[in-house]
Amino acid sequence: MGTTTTPDEWPPNAEFPFDLFVWKKHKAFWDAGNIQFTDSFGNLFFRVDRGQSSDSSAHSQKLILDASDNTLIRLVPLVKGLWQGFMVNDTEEKELMFSVNRTLNTFTTLEFDIFLGDGLGEGKEADLKMKGSAFKRSCTIYKGNSIVAETSLMHTLGFRKHFIPRNRFRVTIFPGFAELSLVVALVVIFFDKRKFWV
Repeated sequence: MGTTTTPDEWPPNAEFPFDLFVWKKHKAFWDAGNIQFTDSFGNLFFRVDRGQSSDSSAHSQKLILDASDNTLIRLVPLVKGLWQGFMVNDTEEKELMFSVNRTLNTFTTLEFDIFLGDGLGEGKEADLKMKGSAFKRSCTIYKGNSIVAETSLMHTLGFRKHFIPRNRFRVTIFPGFAELSLVVALVVIFFDKRKFWV
């Protein structure tokens, strides 16, 4: 299990994993504005909101905001399975942060290639890979052979086990990777339009 910190103290001690907890308020599809990322004490780190633009596709865009409601990343879906993430500063998009390309989409398995910066192109090798099962709340992000972060359902130990609803799960970020907002953005993409209550 990871350690606990506050938003102003990130990054945490590099020797230990760090846990964020994802939860959704309502029984609906993955609906931007209802998703929050907190620590184990309930301190808000990030939330997800809908994009606002005159563009007709803006309803599909998502914004990653910090605990002070500052927009950090704008997620823009392009064609089926392809996303781009733009770094945002003072409400203006500054640069392309990453591109995500879905390479496998079956009932049980999703896989994505992630290209940092403007590295997406024919023959380019992915900087990160992401794979797992949305139903099982299982998403693992890899950098080479190393695990950067992974999600999992929460379970309690002991004689009396408490029910933890499936609209809550854990994201564990492992030592050596300080881009916390990038991990959050990738998790949002992985679970986009997936039922969150079943």
